Amino acid sequence: MAFLTDRKRAEGLGSAKSGTEHHWHMIVTSVALVGLVPLFLFTFGAILGSSHEEVIAYYQRPFPAIVAILTMGVGFLHFSKGVQTLIEDYVHGFARKVLIIAMICLSYSAAAVAIYAIVRIAL
Repeated sequence: MAFLTDRKRAEGLGSAKSGTEHHWHMIVTSVALVGLVPLFLFTFGAILGSSHEEVIAYYQRPFPAIVAILTMGVGFLHFSKGVQTLIEDYVHGFARKVLIIAMICLSYSAAAVAIYAIVRIAL
């Protein structure tokens, strides 16, 4: 039986050295989403239920298109960082690496598709 202090058990494990940066990204994207989500809801809600032609014409205006692009980009970046934290906390071993890579690919792909769709409508 080993009688080790908490400090001795943790000694040599070190830190990941990215926790502060990760936390900072989460704070910045959260603050950005606090402003972007209401803007997106108001711009999207104004055209909800309209015909296809009216929606296309509405999103060809710069303000609704820019708000939608920013909301999708920042939202998927925030999603990516949040899910990465969940995976790091609850999954161990090789599955952790696989899930983090898959989640990053999925979130960036979804962001790219959303932004491409909005740009395609706007242009």
